[in-house]
Amino acid sequence: MYRYIRQTIPKIDLKAKVTGKARYGGDIKLHGMVYGKTVYSKYPHAKILNIDTSKADNFPGVVAVLTMKDVMGNNELFGGFHVLTGDKVRFIGDGIALVLAKDLKTAEKAQKLVEVEYEVLPSVFNIDEALAEDAPIIHDFAPGNIIPDSTHHLIKGDLEKGLAEADFIFERTYQTQFIEHAYIEPEAVVAIADAYEEMVTVYGSIQNPFSVRGAVADALGWSLNQVRIIPSVIGGTFGGKDEIASTLSARAAVAAVKLGRPVKIILSREESILESPKRHPYRFYYKVGVKKDGTITAMKSTVIAQGGGYNNKAQFTNWRAAIHTSGAYRIPNIYTEVFGVFTNTIHGGAMRGFSSPQTIFGQESLMDELAEELGFNPVEFRQINALRPGDTTPTSQPLGPGKIPAPLPEMIKKVAEQTEFVKRKEEFSRINEGPIKHGIGMALAMRGAGLGGEGLDATGANVMIQRDGSVVVRTGLTENGQGLKTAHSQIVAEALGISLERIIYPNVDTMTVPDGGPTVASRGTMIGGRALLKACEEIKQNLFKVAGEMLDCSSVELEIRDEKIFSINNPEQSLDYLKVVDQAVSIGVMLASLQWFSPGVANLDHHTNQGEAFPTYVWGVVVAEVEVDTETGKVEVTKVVSAHDVGTAVNPEAIKGQVYGGIVMAQGMGVLEEVEEEDGILKSKNLDEYLIPTSMDMPEMEVIIVETDDAFGPYGAKSIGEPATEIPAAAIANAITHATGQRIRYLPYNLERVLLGHKLTKKGVRP
Repeated sequence: MYRYIRQTIPKIDLKAKVTGKARYGGDIKLHGMVYGKTVYSKYPHAKILNIDTSKADNFPGVVAVLTMKDVMGNNELFGGFHVLTGDKVRFIGDGIALVLAKDLKTAEKAQKLVEVEYEVLPSVFNIDEALAEDAPIIHDFAPGNIIPDSTHHLIKGDLEKGLAEADFIFERTYQTQFIEHAYIEPEAVVAIADAYEEMVTVYGSIQNPFSVRGAVADALGWSLNQVRIIPSVIGGTFGGKDEIASTLSARAAVAAVKLGRPVKIILSREESILESPKRHPYRFYYKVGVKKDGTITAMKSTVIAQGGGYNNKAQFTNWRAAIHTSGAYRIPNIYTEVFGVFTNTIHGGAMRGFSSPQTIFGQESLMDELAEELGFNPVEFRQINALRPGDTTPTSQPLGPGKIPAPLPEMIKKVAEQTEFVKRKEEFSRINEGPIKHGIGMALAMRGAGLGGEGLDATGANVMIQRDGSVVVRTGLTENGQGLKTAHSQIVAEALGISLERIIYPNVDTMTVPDGGPTVASRGTMIGGRALLKACEEIKQNLFKVAGEMLDCSSVELEIRDEKIFSINNPEQSLDYLKVVDQAVSIGVMLASLQWFSPGVANLDHHTNQGEAFPTYVWGVVVAEVEVDTETGKVEVTKVVSAHDVGTAVNPEAIKGQVYGGIVMAQGMGVLEEVEEEDGILKSKNLDEYLIPTSMDMPEMEVIIVETDDAFGPYGAKSIGEPATEIPAAAIANAITHATGQRIRYLPYNLERVLLGHKLTKKGVRP
């Protein structure tokens, strides 16, 4: 019986946030601090012929204007981004100069005084233009505009044999859009240089402090131990405050070292939308073989990601896309190719789901189309083809008891019954006679948990019991609002058998914990929790040795619960936790542990992506209901039922909160959101033009938590942060198609597209 696991615990940082005491990056103010504003490019592709900063230099209140010549170390960062570019711009968010002034208003005025002379170059703005035979080359190292290392394959079975066995061959094309993260807090960083120690410290809205540390060290030409990164409280990120945080932190650090003064860079919403990454647009070409009985025999997929002006994670998102493009289905013969292209547009990057929302839209639209073509209802068709125990995943990992749980068939059945899917689908079809049409749609997915074959998945944790029995927990993973600190604290309290109130969990400090990798891939609870358990076990062993001597019994027969250490053989033989801690401290026994956990390098053939791609998988099934006004094109999402396998539910209400937020974010992807640009120039510059769902748009939401016997995570816990938002957009798209009878193969299903339906054409997109 658990004391803290499977319990709803309020977030431990809740009070500070709701009372306004939490300190965000924008709240930091220091004596002598100067403010930085970046001068951005006016063109999506151009040579820089000259940068004239004289007017800005002489503007009252300006302290300095920096250009690339002021960067002491390496000006080029991960992905090809520059601290400040000085030779060529490749999208309108390229930073050319940094104006530093005594206050923000002065910096904003002087920002407009920097004069840049350009030679405009030919540009490419979409996938088709990038791949054209005579296309301008954006980067010299990328012939054909193909992003290096972005090409991945998944090859299983014999594709041609599988297609030959099919009774029918279907081909379809789908595409998704650029999507803005739209976090509440725009980016903010503050850099402080210490001349005596020759060190720099950066605070701010930083999701991945160790990758930021690397960028800052590169820009300064310093070693890693001279750079300290401390994330402040973060007002949302969803993957967006990664590469942009690296660029901004590097700019601020260079300026702080140059001036010997604290430097703050805080972006306006317009600047954030301009410079920050977006969810990659993906295009999917499918060729599928199916038998009359509904069995899929083969699937060929060609998937192209639009990377934008720079390579922000395309090689990693594309690897995950290669693993997941064929979906959670038992397909014996698969050939998938994924690659990315450069364009002179805003750039794609990490966003919640990391290619899965796009791939699921493609594959689940396809599954509905196949079901309709063959005369099956969507539930029946998915039940025929869904992965189940005894099957292998697309990468040939075995599923079943003692391996990886595969509860998908039961989940489909449960969700279909609970939503009365087949009955409501028939009812809606009967009543859809007026302009208001009703629709219901289903989508499902599996997701590889953690980084898997994307990269080494390892992190550390430090747990320290203090003299008074209080506990300090530190890891290298960040609290982004997802409830990481709370889940970790629950794991520690459960493992040590102590009160949750005894635990304090400071923000990450790169000087105090080892590099635990990025807080991405929904790995925080699963991987970080395993490291915490290892640390707690070592501490308990030391406590039990002391307690065993005090009780005159073997330490192996001891247990701790509710702050009582007792003998399993004789529960009356017990000691108070604080008494044992006091004794341990008095005789010099260490009650601290730094531990490391890694599932190891994935056993995977990266040429075919056959093998153990992930240590385990999570599974999800979503049903959405919609009302569509066919006279205006307006879509109202009325209800979403979302079921997810989480292994063990560490904090059930926190899980529901993740799913609720994920549904609404996916609703935006499905019917509202698209970062629009024209010839590389943004049309969506702020949240008055870029629309996201509000509280008035939220549907009725129901969450079904599915627990499975999965041995990998701490207490069996798995991922939920990203799966929560990956599936609903596809279910909503299928529901709209049911309501209108028209399949749109390009997201979002906004007013214009719903009205035009399949007649829609768009520059650079095949209808």
